[in-house]
Amino acid sequence: MSMYMPGATAVGITFDGGVVFASEKRIAFGNFLVSKSTKKTFPITNKVGAACAGLVADMQILALQISALAKIRKMELKRDVPPNTVAKMMSNMMYERRYFPLLTQVIVGGVVDKPIMYTLDPLGSVLPDEYAAVGTGAEMALGVLDPQFKPNMSKDEAIDLAKRAIRSAALRDSASGDGIDVLVITKDGTEEFTEQIK
Repeated sequence: MSMYMPGATAVGITFDGGVVFASEKRIAFGNFLVSKSTKKTFPITNKVGAACAGLVADMQILALQISALAKIRKMELKRDVPPNTVAKMMSNMMYERRYFPLLTQVIVGGVVDKPIMYTLDPLGSVLPDEYAAVGTGAEMALGVLDPQFKPNMSKDEAIDLAKRAIRSAALRDSASGDGIDVLVITKDGTEEFTEQIK
């Protein structure tokens, strides 16, 4: 990302029974700290969520529009919209805007039958993964995730790993920091909480 592109760090991890998203709360534009309280994790439906890095306004509008489309789709299908459908809807919207792209990287995932997660770039590429990190602090976060992720972790292990990955990025990436937002999605629904970076 360029010097004047807002920085951020967001991670997503699948675990036995769900997915966890975590992001830090800072928005920095070049050398200027714009906000210390921005939410970059978004519940899309009660079984699907997303986390973003990049231009937060673009992610906010993408999350609102996809959430509305998912509600319409749920009424048509008369069942929960699966994460792969939400990822494809996001991908289509981002690809349609490829000449004036939404400047955001997205991790989207959830659970219907089993936990699943996808990473999307600003042009809408959909890449399935078990865990992911996006943003200016992604390298530091992946340095924690790569050696410590294991399939079928417990919910508490996944939350702890996500928080450690965000803390690692906040220690080294000047565009990341000021707290951690966590969004957990299981078959029972969503749970959100915020913590300070210690």
